[in-house]
Amino acid sequence: MERQKHFLPQDFPALKNDSFLRAAQGQKTHYVPVWCMRQAGRYLPEFQETRAGQDFFLTCRTPEICCELTLQPLRRFPLDAAIIFSDILVIPQWTLMTYMIEGSGSSTMSKAKRWLYQHVDASHRLLRLLTDVIVDYMVGQVKAGAQALQVFESHAGCLGPAQFAEFSLPYLREISRKVKEQLKNESLEPVPMIVFAKDGHYALEDLSRSDYDVVGLDWTISPLTAREQTGNRVALQGNMDPCALYAPKERIGEIVKKMIEEFGTQGYIANLGHGLYPDIDPEHVGAFVEAVHKHSRNLKEQTWTGHLENSL
Repeated sequence: MERQKHFLPQDFPALKNDSFLRAAQGQKTHYVPVWCMRQAGRYLPEFQETRAGQDFFLTCRTPEICCELTLQPLRRFPLDAAIIFSDILVIPQWTLMTYMIEGSGSSTMSKAKRWLYQHVDASHRLLRLLTDVIVDYMVGQVKAGAQALQVFESHAGCLGPAQFAEFSLPYLREISRKVKEQLKNESLEPVPMIVFAKDGHYALEDLSRSDYDVVGLDWTISPLTAREQTGNRVALQGNMDPCALYAPKERIGEIVKKMIEEFGTQGYIANLGHGLYPDIDPEHVGAFVEAVHKHSRNLKEQTWTGHLENSL
């Protein structure tokens, strides 16, 4: 895997913890880094207090509030990444293509899929427009200090292999290619890029060849199968079922230990297979984070001891 330099703006203080960036770039780490999708979310009482009575889009456009929401989970847990509080919703209000057509959430996305079948050319025109805007938006985030980027394809499971290959994969590839090209053209250091296609396990091999540094996984595929399909081309991220955090803390530790044993301690970023749910106990989130650090350190130490004994 190509090794990339860490992006570090001149006015940023020195990093105290670069484990997430190192893992994303395929470099060695002392333990498995961990973060959670939606980690600054409604499960935190302080989040609810800060967001109470605040308009969502006003919040996204107010740096002081975004900063506070970003830092809240880091005050509670020893997470390895701070996730800037924002949303792709700020590009068009009601997120991207599916909600632009559906008008609201949907379990089938049938209206959006109808467009793909009935209005092929128009669908591609819209997707090209969105791709260009997303590229500009992501480059703007890097200019503002983002040190890594994640691209979500939240509805890969609604498509299936054929439609994903026609209407999603080419644009995901174009986003990664154009972001990296634009950063280079503007003399900015590259940053690690993650692609997360929920329920897109059928496309893992293609995603691992799409010029992203990390492929995120949901909980519908085993770590061993994911490693087989992606080879050593990319680092992997995921993939614990968010509902596992409803389990007792001891059980959470057991699940985490098994997950890390199957993924291995290198080229891996621990995460959930999707975002945190609003009714999850924050203490169980803490148990998850602590278990990742504990078991990955133990496993790495055992592996090193085994290598040492063999060499002797």
